[in-house]
This record gives sequence, structure tokens and C-alpha cells, in this order.
Amino acid sequence: MIEKLKLIEEKYSELERRMASPEYYTDPEMVKKLSQEQKELYPVADKYRAYEKASAAASEASALLADKNLETDFRLMVEEELESLREKLASLEEELKLLLLPRDPDDDKSVIIEIRGGAGGDEAALFAANLFRMYSMYAERRRWKSEISYINETELGGVREISFIIEGDGAWSRFKFESGVHRVQRVPDTEASGRIHTSTVTVAVLPEAGEIEVDINPADIQIDTFRSSGAGGQHVNKTESAIRITHKPTGLIVECQDERSQYKNKDRAMKILRSKLYEMEKRKQEDAIAAERKSQVGTGMRNERIRTYNFPQGRVTDHRIGLTLYKIDAVMDGDLDELIDALRTADQTEKLREIEAK
Repeated sequence: MIEKLKLIEEKYSELERRMASPEYYTDPEMVKKLSQEQKELYPVADKYRAYEKASAAASEASALLADKNLETDFRLMVEEELESLREKLASLEEELKLLLLPRDPDDDKSVIIEIRGGAGGDEAALFAANLFRMYSMYAERRRWKSEISYINETELGGVREISFIIEGDGAWSRFKFESGVHRVQRVPDTEASGRIHTSTVTVAVLPEAGEIEVDINPADIQIDTFRSSGAGGQHVNKTESAIRITHKPTGLIVECQDERSQYKNKDRAMKILRSKLYEMEKRKQEDAIAAERKSQVGTGMRNERIRTYNFPQGRVTDHRIGLTLYKIDAVMDGDLDELIDALRTADQTEKLREIEAK
């Protein structure tokens, strides 16, 4: 591991030298490429430098303790310092192991999220709208942009189905843990007796695929136009600006109706179609290499219950890692970092365990 870390640090140092040169800024494409490479290497290089510094300090302390003439008080102080350094080195070593895990190539991508009401009728549709608000507020906290592509609303203000894009560097690395079944337990506003209802909502998260990654043959798609429809208001359109794209080989259907412009709707629908095809191909490749890990935290299947939101008790429980937070109001307002960080850590730990078991 140390040899690999040395090579990474040397590569990072070389990038620092190149980027300090005035000639470096004459080629915009090279600037972009090297900046991205430096950004990816920085966490490992920075942590390894801290490890090397602590290691050198520990060696120095050990050399001091080898001196038999060292005064007692000073010896005790050095011994304490050495113990502290050893603990720090052990911690840094674990962090470096995690940083060296194979990186998800999609981590920097934007995402497409689809939310659908499941069991529970109107209450499920209302909670689907709540989840959309939660994810939108989380995106806003991270200064990411969110745009609705398709929405099917109910008269009560819920959504039967909604598809939206969140654009931002690293969006997939955070949202990929949200795919699955989300369960809500609460007393609906329409429930006079105060009885708690249980409803479910499904969430699917896809990494946004570029045109280069997915080549779609125009002959393989059928494009239809229609008028936007909904519960009323801004989503009803008198012109045929809504777009439906059918991918004939797979049977995938994508609709986009949120924009007034037919061109914009078509562009957005193609984005979603590319991402769906990319995800399908990605899953095929993953399945061909190996079966999904039984204890997988990462992406969660759509039919797997991953989280429960219990409003009467004010708690949110993620069933994949057994984490319960008693701050449901904050979570519903987009405070998701504690949940997502815990999921990322669990996922990394599992991957590390698999590598060490080989």
C-alpha cells in the first residue's frame, strides 16, 4: 500500500509543479484535464503527506527514547507523544485504505431522480411530493440545480409520479444511496380518528449519461407530441409541447412536459432516455462480473424497503445500516448529510472488507 501511496504523491507533486508553470495556462483543455486529475488525487496525497509527517515524528520520538541518559520527566513526555502519534498513524492508515478503494466512475455526474407513489393512494402521492421537496432542498443546500422534467399531480397537491434532474458536481456520489422503497408512517390530515397510516413511495436514481457514452440510433426511437396535462395551473398547456419518446428495442418510454418549449422537452427527454439505457447496460456488466453483494448499501433495488419515516415518533430509520435519527423535521427539510455520510462509510467499509478477504 505504501508503494502505491508514494506513486500517487509523486504524481500529485508533479501536477503541482506543472500547474505552477506559466506555460500550463496556454492550453485550456490541458488546464481542465490536469485540474480534474489534481482534484481526484488531492485527498489521497494530502492524507499521505499527513501520514508521512506523523511517521517521521514517531521515528524521531523513538530515537529520543533510545537515549538512556534522557531525563525522567522528558522521557514521560516523549512516551506520551509517541503513543499519541501511533494512534494517529493507525487512524490515518485506515483512512488511506478507504481512499484507495476503487472509485465509482459515475460519482462526479449529475443525476435523474424518479419518484412514484406506491401503496397508500393519496397519502402516498402526498409523501412523494414531500420527498421531492426534501431532495430539492438538499440540492439547494449543496448549491446544485434541480429541474422538473415530468410531473403527474393529484388534486390534493400530491404527485403520482415525478421525474427531475439535479445538476451538480458529485450529485451521484450522494444521491445513489436513495434508490429503493421509502415508507412513511403518519396520521393523514383527512384522518378524523387520528389513526396512523402506512404508505410507500419508490425512488429510482440514475447517473446522467452523456451523448458520447450512449449512442442512440434515430431509427430506434419514436417521438410523439401531446398537450401537457395535470391537476391544473402551470402544468396545463394548450399547445402540443409535451414529448413522449419510445425506445423500440427496449420498450422504454420517457415523457417530458414541464417546459413550454417542445425543443427543450425533447432535449430533456433524450437526457433521461440516455441515462436509463446507460443504467441498463451498467447493470448488465455488473451482473456479468459478479452477483450483487448481499449486504449492499450502495444503490438499493427498487423493491427493497430502505427507509422508514415515522412522524408520530419523530424518527427516520435507514434499515440497511440500522441507523435511526430523531430529527424527522430537519431531514424532511433537506438535512440529509448525516444519513448519506453514514451510508457512504458503511459502503466503503463493506468494500474494504471484501478486498481484505480476497
